[in-house]
Amino acid sequence: MISNLENNRLNLSRVELGSPMPEWSLDTIFGDEVPNVEDYKGKPLLVLIFNLGCPGCVGRAIPFANRMVYEYGERLNVLGIHTNFEGVDFPRERFEKAKGDLYIRFPFFKDKNYDTTFLNYGAGGTPHWFLADRNGTIIYSIFGSEPNNALLRLDFKIQEIFTDTVV
Repeated sequence: MISNLENNRLNLSRVELGSPMPEWSLDTIFGDEVPNVEDYKGKPLLVLIFNLGCPGCVGRAIPFANRMVYEYGERLNVLGIHTNFEGVDFPRERFEKAKGDLYIRFPFFKDKNYDTTFLNYGAGGTPHWFLADRNGTIIYSIFGSEPNNALLRLDFKIQEIFTDTVV
């Protein structure tokens, strides 16, 4: 039986700034246990919804997420969600190749039914970013990977977390 959360096609965008990060619906790629939102409380969380067929994701978003892992280390959680709103399944080998070729330094999982979390979170396309504070409250959401727009704004927002509060 599929739950409402896993088959949400009508009640889109469960994400609101200032509200708790809603649960996601994910499948494992590499056999890792799928985390839940509670697992990430205590540190800020950056969620990247991406697709390996998206040039902006591969060329700019994934490298940016890798940079966040490198720059903030243990102070920031980064999670990737591979979504595919076109409904095309990617074989495990493609994910393994991408993980190596792109030096992906953060855990990532597949979106259940290709696009469940994408739809539930009201993502604008790929890449889409969600940032939650250490309490799991969503403080920022932005679509895109333009270095002088989305990524710059996201970078500033992440810097604010670490300069304005004690984490």
